[in-house]
Amino acid sequence: QVQPVESGGGLVQSGGSLRLTCAASGSVYGLGSWGWYRQAPGKQRELVASITRGGTTSYADSAKGRFTVSTDNAKKTAFLQMNSLEPEDTGVYYCTVRKLGDTRDYWGQGTQVTVSL
Repeated sequence: QVQPVESGGGLVQSGGSLRLTCAASGSVYGLGSWGWYRQAPGKQRELVASITRGGTTSYADSAKGRFTVSTDNAKKTAFLQMNSLEPEDTGVYYCTVRKLGDTRDYWGQGTQVTVSL
Protein backbone atom coordinates (compact mmCIF):
# COMPACT_ATOMS: atom_id res chain seq x y z
CA GLN A 1 0.00 0.00 0.00
CA VAL A 2 1.03 3.55 -0.78
CA GLN A 3 -0.40 6.50 1.13
CA PRO A 4 -0.15 9.85 -0.64
CA VAL A 5 -0.73 12.89 1.56
CA GLU A 6 -1.41 16.31 0.07
CA SER A 7 -0.60 19.65 1.65
CA GLY A 8 -0.28 23.28 0.66
CA GLY A 9 -3.88 24.17 -0.09
CA GLY A 10 -5.53 27.28 1.23
CA LEU A 11 -7.26 30.53 0.40
CA VAL A 12 -5.66 32.81 -2.15
CA GLN A 13 -6.76 35.84 -4.12
CA SER A 14 -7.25 35.74 -7.85
CA GLY A 15 -3.88 36.06 -9.57
CA GLY A 16 -2.03 34.50 -6.67
CA SER A 17 -0.01 31.31 -6.42
CA LEU A 18 0.02 28.13 -4.41
CA ARG A 19 2.33 25.15 -4.34
CA LEU A 20 0.79 21.80 -3.52
CA THR A 21 2.90 18.95 -2.19
CA CYS A 22 2.15 15.24 -2.23
CA ALA A 23 4.30 13.01 -0.07
CA ALA A 24 4.04 9.25 -0.46
CA SER A 25 4.61 6.84 2.39
CA GLY A 26 4.23 3.13 2.93
CA SER A 27 5.35 0.77 0.18
CA VAL A 28 7.07 3.46 -1.87
CA TYR A 29 9.47 1.36 -3.92
CA GLY A 30 8.95 1.40 -7.68
CA LEU A 31 6.80 4.51 -7.87
CA GLY A 32 5.93 5.47 -11.43
CA SER A 33 3.55 8.22 -12.50
CA TRP A 34 1.81 10.87 -10.44
CA GLY A 35 -1.37 12.78 -11.09
CA TRP A 36 -3.18 15.81 -9.73
CA TYR A 37 -6.97 15.89 -9.93
CA ARG A 38 -9.41 18.67 -9.10
CA GLN A 39 -12.94 18.26 -7.78
CA ALA A 40 -14.74 21.56 -8.24
CA PRO A 41 -18.12 22.16 -6.60
CA GLY A 42 -20.87 20.62 -8.68
CA LYS A 43 -18.46 19.29 -11.28
CA GLN A 44 -16.86 15.99 -12.12
CA ARG A 45 -13.37 15.28 -10.92
CA GLU A 46 -10.87 16.12 -13.63
CA LEU A 47 -7.22 15.39 -14.25
CA VAL A 48 -5.30 18.66 -14.05
CA ALA A 49 -1.72 17.48 -14.50
CA SER A 50 0.34 14.33 -14.57
CA ILE A 51 3.97 13.32 -14.76
CA THR A 52 5.70 10.05 -15.52
CA ARG A 53 8.76 8.72 -13.75
CA GLY A 54 10.76 9.79 -16.78
CA GLY A 55 9.52 13.35 -16.44
CA THR A 56 6.98 13.52 -19.24
CA THR A 57 4.22 15.91 -18.26
CA SER A 58 0.65 16.43 -19.40
CA TYR A 59 -1.80 19.19 -18.53
CA ALA A 60 -5.48 19.95 -18.89
CA ASP A 61 -6.11 22.86 -21.24
CA SER A 62 -7.20 24.98 -18.27
CA ALA A 63 -3.84 24.42 -16.57
CA LYS A 64 -1.46 24.89 -19.47
CA GLY A 65 0.87 27.83 -19.03
CA ARG A 66 -0.14 28.35 -15.39
CA PHE A 67 0.49 25.06 -13.58
CA THR A 68 3.70 23.06 -13.37
CA VAL A 69 3.93 19.50 -12.09
CA SER A 70 7.22 18.09 -10.86
CA THR A 71 8.60 15.32 -8.68
CA ASP A 72 11.44 14.58 -6.35
CA ASN A 73 11.81 10.86 -6.89
CA ALA A 74 14.38 10.50 -4.14
CA LYS A 75 11.96 11.99 -1.64
CA LYS A 76 8.92 10.23 -3.08
CA THR A 77 7.19 13.57 -3.45
CA ALA A 78 5.27 15.37 -6.17
CA PHE A 79 4.49 19.05 -6.49
CA LEU A 80 1.97 21.19 -8.30
CA GLN A 81 2.97 24.82 -8.70
CA MET A 82 -0.11 26.88 -9.52
CA ASN A 83 0.28 30.44 -10.73
CA SER A 84 -2.19 33.06 -11.94
CA LEU A 85 -4.95 31.33 -10.04
CA GLU A 86 -8.54 32.04 -10.96
CA PRO A 87 -11.79 31.46 -9.06
CA GLU A 88 -12.47 28.60 -11.50
CA ASP A 89 -9.47 26.77 -9.99
CA THR A 90 -11.33 26.42 -6.70
CA GLY A 91 -11.84 22.85 -5.57
CA VAL A 92 -10.37 19.93 -3.72
CA TYR A 93 -7.08 18.80 -5.24
CA TYR A 94 -6.19 15.14 -5.04
CA CYS A 95 -2.86 13.50 -5.64
CA THR A 96 -2.53 10.04 -7.14
CA VAL A 97 0.47 7.82 -7.55
CA ARG A 98 0.91 4.60 -9.46
CA LYS A 99 3.61 1.98 -9.25
CA LEU A 100 5.60 1.00 -12.30
CA GLY A 101 3.85 -1.73 -14.25
CA ASP A 102 0.67 -1.37 -12.22
CA THR A 103 -2.70 0.10 -13.19
CA ARG A 104 -3.89 0.92 -9.70
CA ASP A 105 -3.88 4.55 -8.59
CA TYR A 106 -3.39 5.33 -4.92
CA TRP A 107 -5.35 8.42 -3.87
CA GLY A 108 -4.71 10.99 -1.19
CA GLN A 109 -7.40 12.60 0.94
CA GLY A 110 -7.27 15.90 -0.90
CA THR A 111 -6.46 19.49 -0.04
CA GLN A 112 -8.83 22.41 -0.47
CA VAL A 113 -7.89 25.29 -2.74
CA THR A 114 -10.10 28.36 -2.72
CA VAL A 115 -9.47 31.29 -5.02
CA SER A 116 -11.35 34.48 -4.23
CA LEU A 117 -12.04 37.41 -6.50
